[in-house]
Amino acid sequence: MNSLKTATLRFASLASSATGALGKRDFTRSLWHMTKKPATVGGTGGGDHVTVLNVHKPSINCTCGCNVHTKGERELVEFLTEEIIAERKVQKGKTVPTTLEGFSVKLSGADVELTKQTDKEKVVVSFNVNHTVDSEEEPEINPNADKPDLGEMRSKPQFEVDIIRGNSTLSFTCSYLQGEAQEGEYNDVFSIDELSIFEGEWNDKVYAVAGDVLDGYLYDLLMNLLEEKGISNEFAEKLSDLATAHEHTSYIGLLEKLSKFTAGGK
Repeated sequence: MNSLKTATLRFASLASSATGALGKRDFTRSLWHMTKKPATVGGTGGGDHVTVLNVHKPSINCTCGCNVHTKGERELVEFLTEEIIAERKVQKGKTVPTTLEGFSVKLSGADVELTKQTDKEKVVVSFNVNHTVDSEEEPEINPNADKPDLGEMRSKPQFEVDIIRGNSTLSFTCSYLQGEAQEGEYNDVFSIDELSIFEGEWNDKVYAVAGDVLDGYLYDLLMNLLEEKGISNEFAEKLSDLATAHEHTSYIGLLEKLSKFTAGGK
């Protein structure tokens, strides 16, 4: 991802968030810092600018009681105050569901684990939401636009599927496919990147084979097996919804911690 796209996708238009013009999930990770001229926040210091939320700026008190902070810290907290409010306005999922398609959901920081237990086996789906957010489409960036179309941002993490029977584990590494399926291709949402089977705990000595070198018919049979275990295209779409909600909640939490840290809180 080039630097312009990365910067753009990490912020959404505060102006769009403030007016509530949210056709689909547009994070407020946008062109705010790229289009703002050197002037007071929300001011009109000439040239291109965006309108930010008109919120009360909290006073910033040092823990030492001196009631003074550096200019950089003050400006950072002012921006974070606005950014957190804007992110909450566009937040779709306030909480992550505790179950998904028969799987129980467990969160541990950026890690997510889904588990389904039967009499014969246990199926575990696990992933991490760090660095998984991207735009659904390749946007055409116009820095001068009041409401740039950034595309819908979603988390599509690489995920592991472990089918555990006793001491044996059949393990799949899967990832979401990019773009639309071409004519004659299967319309799969995800693909098998790697396959392995091992006893006990996994280690570096376990042999693994890449999905793209598997026999085509064997690959299809393995995809059918995953679907029978509940890992279908529909499940993968809902998994992305869950990951997107958890990533966004985690991002807002990071902003809140950054604001508290900068303001001298504990």
